[in-house]
Amino acid sequence: MQPDRHEVEVSVNGTSYRRDVESRMLLSDFLRHELLLAGTHVGCEHGVCGACTVLLDGEPVRSCLMLAVQANGHELSTIEGLAPETGELHPLQQAMHEHHGLQCGYCTPGILMTMIAFLRENPAPSEQEVREALSGNLCRCTGYQNIVDAMLVAAKTMQARAP
Repeated sequence: MQPDRHEVEVSVNGTSYRRDVESRMLLSDFLRHELLLAGTHVGCEHGVCGACTVLLDGEPVRSCLMLAVQANGHELSTIEGLAPETGELHPLQQAMHEHHGLQCGYCTPGILMTMIAFLRENPAPSEQEVREALSGNLCRCTGYQNIVDAMLVAAKTMQARAP
């Protein structure tokens, strides 16, 4: 029996893609294996760890819980699209680097994509608000304090750059 296939057209980081995929293909697998965007990490495959978080029409989603066909016609943002084309790091990436907010880095793409959406909604968060926003992203290495510190610095940097 042939697997059920569907054409999927998405915009990822501003680039349009069209692929024919199996109806049961996960969005995380689509990004990693069809589009070769391996920055989206797959950790638990149950939506618990947050490593696979991407933005769907600007909202964070767990790509391991979503089918690629569900993204048809939507705009996706992944970690690969975070930094500007000039080669500079995004303020979130720069702050993580400067404040030692990562160790192994496996959770980092999901954390950064989560925080992009969070800081858009709350540009001047308190430490407690950052901790709450990060609560859906598991990190087994850092203990979170440096991540929180980095996010607070990044929020101030992003506010200062806002028009």
